[in-house]
Amino acid sequence: MVNKGKIGLVTGASSGIGFAIARALKSDNFKIIGVARRKDRMEELQLDPDDMQAGDLNSPEFQDSVVEHVYSKYGKCDYLFNCAGVMEVGTIEEMDIDKMASMIRLNVESTFRLTYQMLKRFREQGSGHIINISSVLGTKVRPTAGAYAATKYALEALSEALRMELSGTDILITCIEPGLVMTELHQNWKVHPRESMNIQEPLDAGYIAEIVRFIMDQPAHVRIPKLMILPKDQQI
Repeated sequence: MVNKGKIGLVTGASSGIGFAIARALKSDNFKIIGVARRKDRMEELQLDPDDMQAGDLNSPEFQDSVVEHVYSKYGKCDYLFNCAGVMEVGTIEEMDIDKMASMIRLNVESTFRLTYQMLKRFREQGSGHIINISSVLGTKVRPTAGAYAATKYALEALSEALRMELSGTDILITCIEPGLVMTELHQNWKVHPRESMNIQEPLDAGYIAEIVRFIMDQPAHVRIPKLMILPKDQQI
């Protein structure tokens, strides 16, 4: 992969899969713009100070400022990695409706908005690749996780429609559908899915970054619209 001059915008860059992707691509000599609420966590990536964009993706004004920063500084962007997201699950009795609504806003509304903003730019420059971090729950459901799965189903639907619309162009859309990955997504759960689902070896975020490298390293005529990655013990 020839990386000199390549620009990547990574949301959710302060932890988990977003952090792992940003770190891996920075080591591959990409210029990375990281987006997250926690700037102190992004400092571990050693990005250019003004490329650590700290703020709330649910704010249209903040999103606009991020896109403007990328294009005013670099004049282009090669990749958008939609990694920001939260997970709210629970029984009907337990579900915090306000937190659920906030999850839907981030996972769907804000992600869709940024995706379309960047696609308009990609159309102008004639190239680009959007890699969406979906989930195995973007293809399946389980009790208590319906709202979260719905957000990932929505992302899968948008990605497939955009892939079809962009067919024949040099703009690519990919969904990665991980199973259980050891991140902060489940840190407040009473019982971690590793125990409840008896998964001995969950995936590591660094491995998802390796999958991203594999996708990005394909010849120009090759498309990978979807790629599911599961630990061997996950039966869903």
